[in-house]
Amino acid sequence: MKIGPMNSNPVDPSQTSHPTTAVAGDDLIRAISGFTDQLLPRDHAIPEIALLYKMMRDYPNRPGKMIRSSLLVASCLAHGGTLAAALPLAVALELFQNWVLIHDDIEDDSDERRGKPALHRLHPVSLAINAGDALHVYMWQVVHQANVPGAFEEFLEMIHRTAEGQHMDLGWVEAKRWDITQMDYLELVRRKTARYTVVSPLKLGALAAGCVPDLRLSDAGMDLGIAFQIRDDVLNLTGDFATYGKEIAGDLLEGKRTLMLVHLLGHADAVTRAKVVATLERARADKIQAEIDFVLEQMRECGSISHAQTLAETHAKRGLETLEAALQPLPGRDAVQQILSTARSLASRVA
Repeated sequence: MKIGPMNSNPVDPSQTSHPTTAVAGDDLIRAISGFTDQLLPRDHAIPEIALLYKMMRDYPNRPGKMIRSSLLVASCLAHGGTLAAALPLAVALELFQNWVLIHDDIEDDSDERRGKPALHRLHPVSLAINAGDALHVYMWQVVHQANVPGAFEEFLEMIHRTAEGQHMDLGWVEAKRWDITQMDYLELVRRKTARYTVVSPLKLGALAAGCVPDLRLSDAGMDLGIAFQIRDDVLNLTGDFATYGKEIAGDLLEGKRTLMLVHLLGHADAVTRAKVVATLERARADKIQAEIDFVLEQMRECGSISHAQTLAETHAKRGLETLEAALQPLPGRDAVQQILSTARSLASRVA
């Protein structure tokens, strides 16, 4: 299949060639959805393969905010590139996000994704894993056919680091480790979240435009990615499901080592700490809501949530300052403003 803008792409053609034009969110969603719809197979005479194709399309058909692909496209336009040049890598990044989420939901034993049952709740776990594997292959197909110098290496680096971060996260839970420090948590976030949420999208956008990425994009992306993940962890405890789109308090049910938990365990008295650990060590199905509420209340009383918010603000401020400096000389000013607006939203998100 030839990679490039699809004939059915409903984006204004002028936006594919004018480097200073930012692409509206709805237009980008339609462009990525149209590309993906034509890329992924739909029907097959063998019923088992037909089901695979249906499962592969499930998460892509539950479009999220497409934050990462939006950053990639805006970065390409800011560097003087076009939507046509950025779109294949933006689609590949969305495919990455979706196959990782399928596997992540299984590993975390999650019930929901984007307001609907997780894929492994709708189908056997073995089939869900295989559907994620299949999407992984299509991701590499798009990256290969996009033929952007440096893009393969950036995707490879992104996936290596993401897998390492995920293994750290899962490993702490499996080993029942509660001695995690704030430095440990930040190292996890740099690998698992910051790279694929901010760093790689910004760098891939530059590469799609034929530019060598400014080293400051990596520094800014790390800080902004940390701020994003901390805010996400806070929202998981305090957000509203209707706007957050994920299970509230799911991190406590899964026993995840978030910054708030690390802070609480480091500052609580011995009795409270023992009670918190005993609650979180129980299997998800055995956890009692009243005890989860107790952990959350202790986080509030100990200042763990406010500590997390303050640290997020510190990283956000530094990341935004670095990003503004890196973007200042770029030609696509509308797209630069879009990147900065998105970065501010990431760092202070409420949904």
